[in-house]
Amino acid sequence: MKTSQLFTRDQPVFSFEVFPPRGLTAPNATQKVCDTLEVLQRVQPDFVSVTFRNAGLAAKNSTIAIAKLIRDKYGIEPVVHLPAAKLSRGAVDGLLNDLQNAGIQNILALRGDIPATGRTSNDFPFASDLVSYIHTRGDFNVIGACYPEGHPESADPLADIQNLKRKVDAGTSELITQLFYDNREFYHFQERCRFAGITVPIEAGIMPLMTAKQAAHMMDGVTIPEKLQALINRFADKPDALRDAGIAYAIDQIVDLLAHRVDGIHLYTMDNPEVAARIIEATRNIVRA
Repeated sequence: MKTSQLFTRDQPVFSFEVFPPRGLTAPNATQKVCDTLEVLQRVQPDFVSVTFRNAGLAAKNSTIAIAKLIRDKYGIEPVVHLPAAKLSRGAVDGLLNDLQNAGIQNILALRGDIPATGRTSNDFPFASDLVSYIHTRGDFNVIGACYPEGHPESADPLADIQNLKRKVDAGTSELITQLFYDNREFYHFQERCRFAGITVPIEAGIMPLMTAKQAAHMMDGVTIPEKLQALINRFADKPDALRDAGIAYAIDQIVDLLAHRVDGIHLYTMDNPEVAARIIEATRNIVRA
């Protein structure tokens, strides 16, 4: 089914993101993602998205294989990521053909991070170009990404919203945000979107803060509220405590978002079934209320 249909129900959408293994031929290569999926299946997520880790044939085969596993073994709707910066038009054509043959309808169309070696091609300069092209190739449901605090390369918040509007007008049916840790930033972003005429559903992307290294990395371009900074300062040298505090903070974020009737929650699991299980258990009844 198309994930856009999920937002017609009177309850929030609950979805997750997993990473395909680097090589499907290695022994137990898919075990880590399967461990996560076993946990996710218990809460009956609305869909699971599969990242596109690298360019090339191996990435294509791994991504589609995991998407088929999610649907065929676990009965969950898969969403496949397509990063424009890492794909030529020919590669996109091949992927879309394979997705059609596999009966996979949902695509998260991204520009994606530009590799250090440069773009694979410039066939799709922006995500909106990829969105438009996908719609010429079949009856796909296309999802887009967005940044509550603005894309790092945008000149200003207004330009960022204008670019997002172009992507939605190109045929994006729903949006998933990049991570954020201050819910107020998300609510302000929602207001800017509605004011600009962006009316598609917006899922809030939540990534639990797990390590001090992650904290240092995420501080670039993302607001760190005083409450979260205090947790980082207090537990930075205590990995287990910081992990538990990060999970508790993510749960608090999710509960607040659900109380404000968010369209959906998209949890970046980092293929950690323990973390997914703890968050699911704490929010199960609230998500499905």
